[in-house]
Amino acid sequence: MADYHRPFLKWAGNKYQIIGPIRARLPQGTRLVEPFVGSGALFLNTDYPAYLLCDANADLINLYQLLQSEGQAMIDACRALFVPEHNHADAYYELRARFNATTDRGEKAALFLYLNRHGYNGLCRYNAAGGFNVPFGRYAKPYFPATELAYFVARADRALFQQADFAATLRAAQPGDVIYCDPPYVPLSATANFTSYSADRFGQAEQLRLAELAEELRGRGIPVLISNHDTPFTRAAYARASITALTVRRMISRDATNRARVGELLALFGAP
Repeated sequence: MADYHRPFLKWAGNKYQIIGPIRARLPQGTRLVEPFVGSGALFLNTDYPAYLLCDANADLINLYQLLQSEGQAMIDACRALFVPEHNHADAYYELRARFNATTDRGEKAALFLYLNRHGYNGLCRYNAAGGFNVPFGRYAKPYFPATELAYFVARADRALFQQADFAATLRAAQPGDVIYCDPPYVPLSATANFTSYSADRFGQAEQLRLAELAEELRGRGIPVLISNHDTPFTRAAYARASITALTVRRMISRDATNRARVGELLALFGAP
């Protein structure tokens, strides 16, 4: 694998593994638009003049916005939580409760990174009431991503970060934009559905709506690249796109010996 820049967040579905294939399919443009920015792996490893980076997760976008505006001061606030006395279950659950209760943007942003690195397997999950509910991860010494945070801040001056629904982001696209969509993946089986990482759910109707909007944007001359699991459902939804099949090692399992390879695809609506 080429020497790519890693995101500072642990993230289910992180695209770090397949940056090369994604970049090979992305057309040139004046701005990269991501309606599901997640950990920002593609943003960190491409070189577009400008970026519109959106996500439904308000906590994620709040952290990105404060890193962009506060820089090193925000990094230092995050670092202050990475101390041994916070790396045990009682402290974790106390800080998780504080995260769910606080309305202070800076505190919430720093706690979001703390929870991401101290919680179980780097998951980001909320209950029906919108409360973050990932259990304690029990790591010997959670890594503080100082280098990765500094690189993110250095690149953030060319980006606009917004909390937004994917459809609203796509409707705002302009000629010259290139769009990469990394939606919550279609489950590989009926029993494999993963709870959404935002308060909203992303089901079959949303998957089909995304494909429909991609078709509309292609008609306006705006290319859209979508990644997803390679399933009969996605093959049908993206039937009018140019499809590249991939095999990817799934990294969400804690057990490194039990990370099977699964089929994924890249569906390009528009000229390469």
